[in-house]
Amino acid sequence: MSNEVEETLKRIQQMKGVIGTIVVNNEGIPIKTTLDNSTTVQYAGLIHQLTAKARSTVRDIDPQNDLTFLRIRSKKHEIMIAPEKEFLLIVVQNPSDGN
Repeated sequence: MSNEVEETLKRIQQMKGVIGTIVVNNEGIPIKTTLDNSTTVQYAGLIHQLTAKARSTVRDIDPQNDLTFLRIRSKKHEIMIAPEKEFLLIVVQNPSDGN
């Protein structure tokens, strides 16, 4: 992973309310994480599937369009997903600490 990516991840991790970050490859395999292994594997698998479905839905509605960002907020966490060509960046944060 490039130095620029490492620095960006470090900066995100230091933001208030951030619980953890995960970088997932196109196959849904975590390649970098700040969370424990079982949490990482669970989030990576489920978020990868959800992102694929969301991307497919966006393209079904408009084939010229693509998913650029996905944000999920629950009572306990906020999950932000930035899909890129070769990976997904997943950030999990505490919604009451963040804003």
